[in-house]
Amino acid sequence: MEFDTETVQMMGGPPKPVTVYKGHIRPIHDRVIVRQMHFGEMVTKSGLILGSDDGKEHGIKPRWGKVYAKGHENKDEFNVGDWVLVEHGRWTRGFNMELPDEDEVAVLRTVDASGILAYQKEEPNVAYIGT
Repeated sequence: MEFDTETVQMMGGPPKPVTVYKGHIRPIHDRVIVRQMHFGEMVTKSGLILGSDDGKEHGIKPRWGKVYAKGHENKDEFNVGDWVLVEHGRWTRGFNMELPDEDEVAVLRTVDASGILAYQKEEPNVAYIGT
């Protein structure tokens, strides 16, 4: 499907290419890299669709992420594969990584270790606190 110039300008211009990095990545110092941090809509167990609250005032809340890697200076008790609850705003924008031995591109985020509020081994029932 093609759009005329006026429509493309109204939509903010042509789509920008998405950068995908390849390989291994390690955080520096005590930083943590997480994946599977949820920002979109959710579906409850009963099938109710909850719209995305990202960018809205009531969307300001801690969120869970799965630990992908820890920096060499990080002495916290959680391990790679655990789930951490991260204080709102203590993560970077996501970057796309094509990881070895995985078919899909993962969205990774760097987290400030001092912004980690809690951790657990199992995947949490909710993507963030305050639901």
